[in-house]
Amino acid sequence: MPEAEEVEVDVHEKDIRVDTFTSSGPGGQSVNTTMSAVRLTHLPTGTVVSIQDEKSQIKNKEKAMKILRARIYDQVQQEAQAEYDQTRKSAVGSGDRSERIRTYNFPQNRVTDHRIGLTIQKLDQILQGKMNEIIEALIIEEQAQKMEQIGE
Repeated sequence: MPEAEEVEVDVHEKDIRVDTFTSSGPGGQSVNTTMSAVRLTHLPTGTVVSIQDEKSQIKNKEKAMKILRARIYDQVQQEAQAEYDQTRKSAVGSGDRSERIRTYNFPQNRVTDHRIGLTIQKLDQILQGKMNEIIEALIIEEQAQKMEQIGE
């Protein structure tokens, strides 16, 4: 098994349940009579690490703590990456043709912004750069989404 690297993760002692038990396997009578095996359970995440490699309970506990920190760090990194991926996916979109932003209908002098469902009968003005009405509606929609996220 590869050696767990030392990582900096805030793991509070009160969040860890420590169980000691007798080791099993080769080692004779001393293995079966001493409480040298250690099981650490990180209560907030439910991550469990059991070690019975060393004869010393202290060494086993240090080794288990090192592995526990590495696993928690890995889990935090995976959650952060998943959150980043979700944010990026929602910002970029799929690039699908059906993912329209705006439709310009020249015969009816109409512009429709599909992201917010806004239809304006001023295509000629928008083509001249007077997009304030659309921009204001987009800002209001973005603020409403942010308020909704804060409320959750």
